[in-house]
Amino acid sequence: MAGEPLSSQERDEIVADLEDLDEFQHWLEPIGIRGLVVDCDDCREPHYFGWELLRGNLRHLLEHDQPRLHEPAFQPDPDHYVSWEYARGYVDGVEAGREGA
Repeated sequence: MAGEPLSSQERDEIVADLEDLDEFQHWLEPIGIRGLVVDCDDCREPHYFGWELLRGNLRHLLEHDQPRLHEPAFQPDPDHYVSWEYARGYVDGVEAGREGA
């Protein structure tokens, strides 16, 4: 069953999220971070998403106006995943350090 079409603002936010995700992966993957952890409102469990899976989910949302069904990752190592907020802060810190150099 199709969801309501995304608004132009929601689409813009998803496109911005995809751009952020590229930046996060660029800076975090080399230090061993495999993706992001997201707290699921539906099942109240953390979900661990690798970079490509998360990117694919966001693209699916853009194309189909609804999220994919989700399943928790199989025995992920939480040490290799960070929250969106942590990733944003890390990248902001790296960029601030580069500007100050």
